[in-house]
Amino acid sequence: MKPTVDVSGAATTLDKRVAALDDATQAMAETRDFGKHTKLRRLLEALRRVLMQPGGAAAVQARAQALEEAGVFQGTDWASPEILIPALVGPGLHSGDADTVVMEATSELRMLAVARGEFAHPTLPAEDARQFLSQVLATNLELLFSAPSEAERVQQGRTAQLIRDLFRHLADEVGYDSVMDNLVDEIWRILRQRPIQVEAVQTLITRIAVYRNDPDVALGVSSGQGIDRLITGLFGTTEACRDDPGIEVFRSRLEAMDTGGLQYEATGFARAMHDTGLVSPYHAELLRFLLRESDYLLGEALGLSDTGRNCLLRYSELVHRLIEVAVHPQTAQSIYGLALLLDRGILYEPPVVPALWRQLALELSPAAHERLTAAFGETPGPQARLVAGVLSMLGLPLGVGQGDNPTCQSARALSMWAYNDPDYLLQVVVWAARDDEILMHFEGQPISSQDSETGVASTLPTDLDPVSLLVVPHLDRIYAEMGRRCVGRPGDPHRWVNPEFHGWWTARGFHINVDVATGNLVDLDEFLRQFHASYHPTYNGEQPLIHPQPAGVAVTDSAARYIGWHAITILRVAPDPQDVMRVYFYNPNNDSGQDWGDGVVVSTAGNGERFGEASLPFDQFASRLYIFHADPLEHGEPERVPAEDVAGIIGYIERSWGNDRLPGGTLQALEGPASRG
Repeated sequence: MKPTVDVSGAATTLDKRVAALDDATQAMAETRDFGKHTKLRRLLEALRRVLMQPGGAAAVQARAQALEEAGVFQGTDWASPEILIPALVGPGLHSGDADTVVMEATSELRMLAVARGEFAHPTLPAEDARQFLSQVLATNLELLFSAPSEAERVQQGRTAQLIRDLFRHLADEVGYDSVMDNLVDEIWRILRQRPIQVEAVQTLITRIAVYRNDPDVALGVSSGQGIDRLITGLFGTTEACRDDPGIEVFRSRLEAMDTGGLQYEATGFARAMHDTGLVSPYHAELLRFLLRESDYLLGEALGLSDTGRNCLLRYSELVHRLIEVAVHPQTAQSIYGLALLLDRGILYEPPVVPALWRQLALELSPAAHERLTAAFGETPGPQARLVAGVLSMLGLPLGVGQGDNPTCQSARALSMWAYNDPDYLLQVVVWAARDDEILMHFEGQPISSQDSETGVASTLPTDLDPVSLLVVPHLDRIYAEMGRRCVGRPGDPHRWVNPEFHGWWTARGFHINVDVATGNLVDLDEFLRQFHASYHPTYNGEQPLIHPQPAGVAVTDSAARYIGWHAITILRVAPDPQDVMRVYFYNPNNDSGQDWGDGVVVSTAGNGERFGEASLPFDQFASRLYIFHADPLEHGEPERVPAEDVAGIIGYIERSWGNDRLPGGTLQALEGPASRG
């Protein structure tokens, strides 16, 4: 037996590597700022060697303050810990770049030192650091409980184990209860926005369910009820599937039920679906079973309002066929889209019903068949996937996301059509899926997506819902081509592109507060007064917004620094429950809840938002707005807007994205529309 040799040997190795780290840290600390980069390679290598050792994470944690003060983070994205984003930690650790992994790991250990009170950071309170780490751990559960995959071992080598050792150290120090609290809160925050794509959330819930049943994993119980609602919503919604028996057993149980039992099942599934926005695969099997029972039970299983029930009864044959084609355990989420579609009453719009029958009979082009199969697999087939996607988009028009792609304009167009012009959306889907081509017009001249050059996205998007997967590449090319046809015109091309691209209801009046040639702010006072006169009920004659309007915002980070231009849709302006006037808008970027700095925090729930809406107080929204459309013949009362209100908004602008865009600034000129989103 040799207990002391190995232990002392490991301790000796760690001691030696820690001593080398201390020397490298001291060398960087003694170097002037302009020369610190010359010492960084040695320090990063010393950090990596320490982190690879048992006990290395604790050693780096103990030196967090010395490392920061020496300048290890100087000039990097990690220099300001108060503005770091938890969601970006995972991608950084999986980047495959060893230096990025070491910097990210060192940053997390600095956060831990701050959270534990070992390092009184000047810009980061201990509670904020603890909250940050809880969110990081919650959104990277697999790094806590799973061994590295083969792909990780090949791509990352020994670094894959370093990352897991780091996360276990963080979790031991922060506590698992906190992790689960934050994970459950994050899941509910996302679900309150009712996105179409919920695969990532479903994966997290599945992991939680697996880990909770693992006796070797102590998750804690403080979030039990919230976790239980999520797990049972997917896997054990009702009495007949409480034990997650599998589809075949569940079907046999349904066949043995009387009408009362089926109604109990139907109402249970509907209640869970509308509560969470998630749909169980068992729900799909129930819906298919109820097709041979009664439309009353079908309506119960969908949780329909009176409007929805009337639509179901009036168009029973169509609804039955939609369920037969689109609703399968693999596409169960489309049930929620179908329920909301019926509740919207859009089947009473004359073109929609025949357009849906056409969709059901549609023959897909080889390209569409291949794209859908590659993204979603063979079961169910691509036709079923596409119809399911259509139901989801028509039911949840504000749940459309652009994925990890610079295609906010195209996502906004799909959302706007699903919200405002559903029969046009169905026509566009047919063109893309059947013809592999979309034809639109710009000022009377046709533009074919097949003939157009490349769009904003450099590669074909793959992380989208079925409708977006087929349509967005075509829209992206058309949008870019419209921009190219505006080259040489004075001002911003969106003046001409937006009405042609989005629809006739886009107001022809166009306002911008940035000089295209220089990128500097211009006419701020007039711009803000016109925005009030066009959208604020106090200054536009109490006229509610009739059609959604495209707009552009300057997105900023949590330190109020300019990030880029982004396309959104203004949906309505109204007082919230606290009587604060707010702008409610659609943001296509998958998660609308963002901190834009200087106290401008976008809300997605709790301030009168409907599912899928984001909102800000009117002045805060105006402070990030740089483009809007308005009817040029409806003037409002811009002169009545108080000067102090305008000055307050200008203050927000000057403290954020307008900081160096005042006249005489040196920022680059505005880029064309192909660069935005």
